[in-house]
Amino acid sequence: MVQTGATVEPYGSFVSNLFTRWGDLDISIEIANGSYISIPGKKQKQSLLRDVQRALSRNGRCHKLLLVANARVPVLKFQSKWLNLSCDVSINNLIGQMKSKMLFWINEIDGRFRDMVKEWAKAHDINDSTSGTLNSYSLSFLIIFHLQTCVPAILPPLKEIYPGNMIHDLTGVRAVAEKHIEEVCAVNINRFRAQRSRVINRSSVSQLFLSFLAKYSDISLRASEQGISPHSGRWEDIEGNMTWMPRTYALFVEDPFEQPVNTARSVSRSKLTKISETFRRTHNMLISANQTQTSIIATLVREEVSRSMARAPQVSNPNVPVGDSFRTRPQVNRVAHSPAQVQHQFLNTRTDRHPNYVTTNRPLPAAHDTRINRHPNNVTPSRPLQAVHGQGQHIWRPRSDS
Repeated sequence: MVQTGATVEPYGSFVSNLFTRWGDLDISIEIANGSYISIPGKKQKQSLLRDVQRALSRNGRCHKLLLVANARVPVLKFQSKWLNLSCDVSINNLIGQMKSKMLFWINEIDGRFRDMVKEWAKAHDINDSTSGTLNSYSLSFLIIFHLQTCVPAILPPLKEIYPGNMIHDLTGVRAVAEKHIEEVCAVNINRFRAQRSRVINRSSVSQLFLSFLAKYSDISLRASEQGISPHSGRWEDIEGNMTWMPRTYALFVEDPFEQPVNTARSVSRSKLTKISETFRRTHNMLISANQTQTSIIATLVREEVSRSMARAPQVSNPNVPVGDSFRTRPQVNRVAHSPAQVQHQFLNTRTDRHPNYVTTNRPLPAAHDTRINRHPNNVTPSRPLQAVHGQGQHIWRPRSDS
């Protein structure tokens, strides 16, 4: 089948700015439907992906082609032979693109969201949905939820950023629908940043990482009765939420942009136990005395990352806040800021790293000129937007569960 006028659009971690050197590239083949949003049926997506699979097979530049046709969102996986790059291809995945933009805007509120735990999760084999553990999307919401419920809170409930269910608003003319979502988010993020009553959380990434581990150490027990709702910023009783019933999943992490979809639906009960034990074991190790630099590195990153860190130049600057640089020490005391020093050594190898570990009040550019085409960094500030959902200040008090 030949498709004319098709385009390729990135989404996922590349757009959300949560990517790593070893991450996959997610791309969506957009089949033109004039100016209107087009969402082909599942069978049509499967057929189109089979056409792409055959074309790539004939091309000879890709290998390890795998069509996951029966997934909720059908996807074609492959690797480039020359670039050593893994790609996931979907069809007309506007929903995925908009979710990625949402995560990008949340990341812009506070850079600590980006730098937390993905490498650690990879190192412990709990970031692979095909094996029954967490996918990267659900892992992002575990981080967001932690930043919503830490004290003082760093992020608001996501209903304060986008009150509606985004999936319901992606209809009609695409440019109009996208602009509406962007404007609502811009206004509400600027309102959140401007709140004078908000207490700023100045914890280092390492302190947040340690409390993140502690928070989810008992998740295998808690998940039997409660689910995680980034939309409300609270643990929610499953039996009290009719949209989550019947309770058929080992873990429920609601997608705030496509409610009531469970982003952790791939997690099996046996792997949830492993996930919980990994949180608990890592936390106990990091707070124990007499840990060496080598043992901490082995706990936080994969072997190939460890080798990369060993080759990288060591930086020690006493003027940099704790947690923002990696310092070589023979032993690590019982403190909260050792883990992220190791993580930052790895994260600092990324050329576009966010150094902002304290929430600032820098306004989000007005959404009239922040259309994200190929990459969300292409933004141009314009005049302030008028509030979309009322002019009153929204005062929220996050529910903590230490």
